[in-house]
This record gives sequence, structure tokens and C-alpha cells, in this order.
Amino acid sequence: MEKMLLIVSFLVVFMVCHGGATDKLRDDIEMLHELETFDIEEADDLDLFDIPSFESSHSNKVLVNVDAFGAVGDGVADDTEAFTSAWKKACSTAKSVLLVPQGRRYQVNATRFKGPCAGKLVIQIQGTITAPDEPKSWDPKNPRVWLVFSNLTQVAFQGGGVIDGSGSKWWAASCKKNKSNPCKGAPTALTIDKSSSVRVKGLTVQNSQQMHFTISRSDSVRINDVKVSAPGDSPNTDGIHITESTNVVLQNCKIGTGDDCISIVNGSSNIKMKNIFCGPGHGISIGSLGKDNSTEMVTRVVLDGALIRDTTNGLRIKTWQGGSGYVRGVRYQNVRMEDVSNPILIDQFYCDSPKSCQNQTTALEISQIMYKNISGTSKSKEAIKFACSDYVPCNQIILNNVNLEREDGSAEVFCNSAKGIIHGYVNPSAECLTSSDKGKVIKQPTEAESIQTSTDYIIHTEL
Repeated sequence: MEKMLLIVSFLVVFMVCHGGATDKLRDDIEMLHELETFDIEEADDLDLFDIPSFESSHSNKVLVNVDAFGAVGDGVADDTEAFTSAWKKACSTAKSVLLVPQGRRYQVNATRFKGPCAGKLVIQIQGTITAPDEPKSWDPKNPRVWLVFSNLTQVAFQGGGVIDGSGSKWWAASCKKNKSNPCKGAPTALTIDKSSSVRVKGLTVQNSQQMHFTISRSDSVRINDVKVSAPGDSPNTDGIHITESTNVVLQNCKIGTGDDCISIVNGSSNIKMKNIFCGPGHGISIGSLGKDNSTEMVTRVVLDGALIRDTTNGLRIKTWQGGSGYVRGVRYQNVRMEDVSNPILIDQFYCDSPKSCQNQTTALEISQIMYKNISGTSKSKEAIKFACSDYVPCNQIILNNVNLEREDGSAEVFCNSAKGIIHGYVNPSAECLTSSDKGKVIKQPTEAESIQTSTDYIIHTEL
């Protein structure tokens, strides 16, 4: 807060001396204050109901055990019908607990568990739920989902169990593994859709066919102590994916996959991430946004406390050319990077396509992005890269106490059409953020090299 006051004091003095810039500086002060102070309720602040004690004879919970409905739990038998029957009973019974017992493996096909339910439902996963491992036998009616929970209110997922997508054959069939394979989608392991007041605690989601855990069209979701795991070379296996959702908190999560650890896309706002471990993977991303000239928006996102290790990106915002909308009001703070390529990246030329993308004159507006207390090591030469659109430049980018080093040489900063504010110690030097020059690369002054300007900008593919 003291540093914030110093910034504000400086801007006030500057306003007095430069009356013509008063309106802009006033807007900057308001923007800085909002970025520094806005926050979102954390997981521990929201207790919807008590965790049940199954052993207590005084428990007011109604236990619904999948075994009582014919589930075998040997990892071979198809337990889908038993899970569906147990769900119908639990969903229609107030204060019920749907129990997946410990020490068993239940094979379940693609299933949609639909609400609304009677209220205060607990889904207690203590054992392992596995998906069929053969893509050719997957239910053609549900090609992109495995376990979907929808239209729920006041529900808790907990128990310390495992949701295993058995994804290895799906990965082998991906065009990103073998270019001779057709490019097609695969199921998301766990989806929470059109729901509110949801708590997920202590589960492991692993080896998904594609995305692991999606929160879609939901509000007031708290995810705590969740682990997401897949090999670093598994294609398109995003860890936690948030779309069209509001008031979502991710806390104390450990995520390592073959794609984004966390991805936040269109229609999402009031998202907070705290104490996140990310790696391997592609980092923590906002986007991609704007594909196929779409209009998309993400706003009010906070990451407070993260260790990002051995990933292909760190903190990334990625948008396609030709889109519209905005990303604004984002604060990244207290983040440690270890051997990360592209630690800080804004990429408005994103192009995850087998064909090259054409240059276009429209783009999403990216503004009010703060990087505060960011440190660590970069594998790439350009530790900070703001590759922004010439037609819709990035504005109000703030670097506040950033220190990124490179073990085998000096790190650099690249800016294209990006404007912002530098405060505190920033290494490597990011003077290009306050310069009017385009396509500028700033090297560390310890290299005793002159600043080099590049006007050749290559359209990006997947990083």
C-alpha cells in the first residue's frame, strides 16, 4: 500500500506540472488503485455446509452408496448404470451423500449427472473413477465430455479420491502427436456446468482424454487442494479451464499437464487464483480469445502466489487476430518462475493452427494488466514479451518489482505497440514500455550493447 501511495503521489505532482494530461493521469490513478485493491472472496471464507461424519449415528446425512446399486468396482465391469441409479436417488433426497467407496476402481462411461437436486448434496469420492480407455468404443452421443454435473446449487465434491481419464490412447491418436492423424476433439474428464455455490476439495483429476476439469457457465465456485496431473507431452490436456463463469476461486492447487495449467476464456470475471503450483505445462493463461473474429471478454482476474516451474510459458495472455472485445483488470503478484520459457507474455498474434494466420486489422483490447513481485529464471532470451496489435495497442501495462534472469546470458524485453508504467526495480530493463517506438527489444544494460530495433514480427504459432 505504501508503494501505491508513492505512485499516486508522483502522479499527483505530475498532474500539477502538466495540466493538459490531467484527465489521463486521473484515469491512471483510478486504474492503479482498483488493480491494487480489488479482491475476491477465498475458499475458506465460504462454508456452505459441514463435512459429513459417516460414522456418527447422529449424522443428519443420507448415505447413498454406489455399491448398493450394483456397482462392482473392479476396474473392468461397466458401473455406469449403478452410478446413474445412485445419482437419481441422491439427487432427489435432501442432504444426501453420494459415496464412491475407498479402495475400488469404478469404470464409468460418458454420463451426464443432471440437477436440480433436493439441496446440500455431497459427492464423496474416496475411490477411483476410471474412463474406458478405447476411443473407438466411446459413446458417440457424448464425443467431447466424460463426467458432466449440471444445474446444481449448493453441492460439494470431496473425499480425496481420483478421477482418471485413461487418456493415453487418445493422446496417441492426436494430430499434435502424429501429423498424419486427423485433428479432432476428445472428451473433457470433469465438467461443472450451469451451477452455483459449488465447492470442490481434495480431489485428483488425472490423465484426461483432453481437458481435465472445466467450469462452465457457473457462479460462486470454490476449488481447494485439487491436484491435476498428466504427462508433459500429453496434447491439449489443460488442467483447469474456466469459461463463462464468475466468482471462481482456485486455492492451493497443484497442476502439471501437457497444456495450460489454468486457462480462462470468454465471459469469465471475478476469478482468483492463490497458492498455485504449475508445471509441467504451458503456464497460466488468459485465452485464447478472439478466434474466428469472435467478440470475447475477460475481466477482474487475480493471481496471488504461484510457483511456475519448467513450463513453456509463465503468465500468458493470448488472442487471435481479427477478434474483438477486451481483457482488462488483471493482477499477477507474488509469482516465482523456475526455468520458464516466456515468463511474461502478451501475444496478440496467437495462431494455433496447421495453416498460417492472415494479418488482420482488428484485435481484442488488452489494458490494465499489473505484474507485481515477479521473480525467477527464464529459459528464453526474451523474458518479457508484449507482442501487441499495431491497430489495437496494449495500454496501461504495469511492471512493479520484476526480476527475471537468464542463466546462460542476458535477458531481454520485447515491446510491440505496448504502453505502460514501470515502478520499483525492473530487470531486465523495460524502457520500451514507456517508449513510442514499435518493435523494440531492450537488453540488459550489463551487456553494454545498444538497443536494437526490429520491425520484423513473425506471426506466432502454439508456444
